[in-house]
Amino acid sequence: MQKTKTDIVVVGAGPGGYAAAFYGRDKGKKITLIDKSERLGGVCLNHGCIPSKALLHATKLIKEAKESGFRGIHFGEPKINLDEMRTWKNGILRKLESGIRQLAKKREVEVINGRGYFEDSKTIRVETNAGQQFIEFDKAIIAVGSKPTLPKTFDLGNPRIMTSTEALEIEEIPENILIVGGGYIGMELGTVYSTLGSQVVVVEALNSILMGADADLVRYVMMYAKKNFKEVRLNTEVEKLATSGKKIKVTFKKNGETFDEIFDRVLVSIGRKPNDDDLGLENTHVTLDERKFITVNEKQQTRDQNIYAIGDIVGGMMLAHKASREARIAIEAITGENSPHTNIIPAVVFTDPEIAWAGLTEDEAKQKNIQISVARFPWGASGRALTFDRTDGMTKLIIEPETERILGVGIAGHGAGELIAEGVVAIEMGATAYDLAHSIHPHPTLSETLMECAEAFYGHATHVAK
Repeated sequence: MQKTKTDIVVVGAGPGGYAAAFYGRDKGKKITLIDKSERLGGVCLNHGCIPSKALLHATKLIKEAKESGFRGIHFGEPKINLDEMRTWKNGILRKLESGIRQLAKKREVEVINGRGYFEDSKTIRVETNAGQQFIEFDKAIIAVGSKPTLPKTFDLGNPRIMTSTEALEIEEIPENILIVGGGYIGMELGTVYSTLGSQVVVVEALNSILMGADADLVRYVMMYAKKNFKEVRLNTEVEKLATSGKKIKVTFKKNGETFDEIFDRVLVSIGRKPNDDDLGLENTHVTLDERKFITVNEKQQTRDQNIYAIGDIVGGMMLAHKASREARIAIEAITGENSPHTNIIPAVVFTDPEIAWAGLTEDEAKQKNIQISVARFPWGASGRALTFDRTDGMTKLIIEPETERILGVGIAGHGAGELIAEGVVAIEMGATAYDLAHSIHPHPTLSETLMECAEAFYGHATHVAK
């Protein structure tokens, strides 16, 4: 069968894959973008980041309406139409997917819908509805992402046992729902379902939710969960799931004792695993680590000199913006450019309130025995936070004592995900607490909590007494 040729083939059209394809084309390379789904954008756009944030916004409006009475604004009980909500959410996804497809067309990126399989280190076979295509490439970038982990013992074939993919479809508002896993997916979707009216129980095997974030940031989310969820159970394991009529019987284990409870739905959100099955990697020199993630160097190159990998498939922080950044690193390596490899990857949890952090955390510093100074500014002292009754937050800086350089930034509160970008820039640019304290921030804004936090480091924050 005749082969077509391309400079770079990109397998996977998520935020890493399409970013690599577009950047490669901007650099003058002939690009072929392959994705097995008919919808571009990957998990993030279709089954993750975007739909979850849409639902979080929609349910936030419900909560704000309910809490507006003391401001003198009164609403009746909200009427929730799940069909209309899904139509609205899916409309957002269609618009974004259409935009990506149009950008591919304008850039003259060839898009093929089909499953890619490496025949060798220079050839990929694509299985499409119209048959097989064989493509010869100079370089390849693997960006096939990840999928939710669902242990075999939990996979009963019962639609009432969900992963995040199914949970985002909001087929019903269950009377009660168990969320297995207190990570960011579990806590975000717990926020959605509890606001819609479900009684939410979160169970976490570890001693805290949202591992990776500092405890003083997490406590704000925990305060919300204790108030709005039915329960958050820490140090508790789920041993077994079983169908019980139209419900799910769950066997828990805590402190050596087991007990059963019945739930309408169960959401399993205990992590994600790489999508590297049946890619033909055994026909290349690509290697995997013990968790089946593809191993790469600082240029995103695999053990095969012709093949690169980016995003969730290489492990680490499974974030869309990490994948997009790695896309540029890979393309610049392929085109012979030097690309700085940054470790300053911001993390955002879109709970209520949001929490976000970048750079060194306080917990990491303790674990690595790094000497730090910590400055904190409570949002109870923020005039802007008071204007919309969201003083449940804090801004903190992790500072190197000798140089006063900012090593890390953490924020808990309304809009933390938007504010953290300033922290990223400060860390990347090597800014000091002095630099931040003397950069004029507009008033009244939440952004000035960063300035006042830096001022607090020196003991003269305007709105906080020593």
